Amino acid sequence: MQAIAKTPVELEVGRLRQLQQAGRHREALSGVETLRAELPENRDVLLITATSQRCLGQIDAAMQTLDQLERVHPRFSRLHQERGMCFVGRKDAPKAIGSLLIAVNINPALPAAWSMLEGLYRMTGDLENAATAAAHVSTLQALAPEVVAATAHFSDGDIGLAEKIIRPYLLQYGDDPEAMRLLARIGMELEVLNDAETLLEGVLARLPEYHAARYDYAQTLIKRQKHAEVKAEIAKLLAHDPTNTDYLTLAANAEVGLGDSEQAIRIYEEMLRLQPWSWDVPLWMGHALKTIGRVPEAIQSYRAAAAARPDFGDAYWSLANLKTYRFTDDEIAQMRIQEDAGTTAPTDRFHLCFALGKALEDRGEYEEAWTFYKRGNALKRTESKYLPEITEANTEAQKRVCTRAFFEARAGWGDPSPDPIFVVGLPRAGSTLIEQILASHSQVEGTQELSNVQRAVLDIQGHGPESERPRYPDALADLSAEDFRAMGQIYLADTRPYRTDRPLFIDKMPNNFRHIGLIHLMLPNAKIIDARREPMSCCFSNLKQLFANGQEFTYSAEDIARYYRTYLALMRHWDEALPGRVLRVQHEDVVDDLESSVRRILDYCGLPFERGCVEFHKTKRSVRTPSSEQVRQPIFRDSLDQWTRFEPWLGPLKAALGDALTDYRA
Repeated sequence: MQAIAKTPVELEVGRLRQLQQAGRHREALSGVETLRAELPENRDVLLITATSQRCLGQIDAAMQTLDQLERVHPRFSRLHQERGMCFVGRKDAPKAIGSLLIAVNINPALPAAWSMLEGLYRMTGDLENAATAAAHVSTLQALAPEVVAATAHFSDGDIGLAEKIIRPYLLQYGDDPEAMRLLARIGMELEVLNDAETLLEGVLARLPEYHAARYDYAQTLIKRQKHAEVKAEIAKLLAHDPTNTDYLTLAANAEVGLGDSEQAIRIYEEMLRLQPWSWDVPLWMGHALKTIGRVPEAIQSYRAAAAARPDFGDAYWSLANLKTYRFTDDEIAQMRIQEDAGTTAPTDRFHLCFALGKALEDRGEYEEAWTFYKRGNALKRTESKYLPEITEANTEAQKRVCTRAFFEARAGWGDPSPDPIFVVGLPRAGSTLIEQILASHSQVEGTQELSNVQRAVLDIQGHGPESERPRYPDALADLSAEDFRAMGQIYLADTRPYRTDRPLFIDKMPNNFRHIGLIHLMLPNAKIIDARREPMSCCFSNLKQLFANGQEFTYSAEDIARYYRTYLALMRHWDEALPGRVLRVQHEDVVDDLESSVRRILDYCGLPFERGCVEFHKTKRSVRTPSSEQVRQPIFRDSLDQWTRFEPWLGPLKAALGDALTDYRA
């Protein structure tokens, strides 16, 4: 295996560590000064500095260096291990134990920390914890050094380095269950879920009582939306430990995934009995209550989450995200205090910003509302790795590969089932309204935003980031009729748990517009509806929406405008390559003439008209999107022009949209 070249910084860090291992700490400390000047926040450089300072007896200086390290890398386990060593140097056993426990809780693969804990516990007479620490030392000693090293890197967030160590080790020792489990966990982090699932199945086949591996396996199944399979795995874990809140959390997630919010609520109630102080569980319960329309109870639950942790931004945003909730003066004052506090975590802060934006918008204080929306978007964008160029390159590849001739040569391929109705488009474009209309029909099942098409894309894409090896969509040309038929059958089988006995069902994943070619090849008789909204209304609605996950293109005016333009370009291509295949539904038309729009949608789906589809707001069902409360009310026009109240600050958005402002109906 060819060695990977190291950077000059990595080479110098390696040299300094060798000096430390030889006990030459003065030389190491002298050598690190240049690196500290060039890289003042580098994790490894700061740790080398602190370690040599401690070994030279400069404990106070070492502690100051560690404080600096913690400000930029608070979850670095070796920082806390080194601080524990400093407290040992000060002969402060309680603080040493506290720091070392933080270290091993972040990173359990720290033999030195466990050994030091064993000695400290014995010194203080705590023999039970000393035995626990000794057991951890023995466990690590029994593992291969490569597994220990890779686990340590993985725990500290060095995913790539962990993979570089563990892959070649597994090629040589392919039956090491700990190495297989670690590679599976790396796969989970990198979203290579099929590999992770296969690896964990192999571990459990050999060690069926390995509960940690089974828990990882259940987490992988959750990510793959195999919720029925998750229930079976969690049942085995709960039989072993019925009060384990991690297991109960996965059990509730599986029920939510299967659409059984009532059962999820019962699990949350049990979790609150076990952990009455929790702030997460009331939040999750609020989401489940909201999904089934029990809004007053959801409000109580969200408020309980905020009361349990006053800076819990997600609790306040969840109240705002009801769309119908109005904050009190006291709540707004509390949100302002927490958003401004220097101790508030970035995640809580941007949740608070979006919540304050909504609260002030509802009061007509539009300028300050926009200030908070803009700040929240900027904070969220800084943590995003979204690259619009990847989406745009994929769009061009779709247009190049998926031509009309390409589809004509593959006519009749795929599974012929007419069951799915795909509703695609941008978020906040009216897709939930279309879903509610269709789900009010006696022959149509409303499900949720299913990730099964994306899973098929990942299976085609294979291992590795899309930006590095974009095999999709080019690989579509290499697949056979049988391949696409099998993919269609897998899609239908995997979505079966979300359905009842109704003949048709809805898959409302908006981003599936990128994969209409694949959908057509897998399921040529499925219906596809494009939910479209006027660009300023749609983009502004996205800019003030904080999504639970995904949709990373919505956190700047430039990104959302580029995405909207890319969406228009790709939908124009599908119209040319698959003429008549997609029904376009303009949101403004549905609002202006509901019954005509309903009849048009039903005609396209081959369904007879039913009055319940016009009276969609009376339909009782679970709705899991931000529009859940809006579609439980009669249709209203007020939201169409909300963006005009913010027009003085939306000049950059208009400029970025360009001709999309007039061409979106073409």
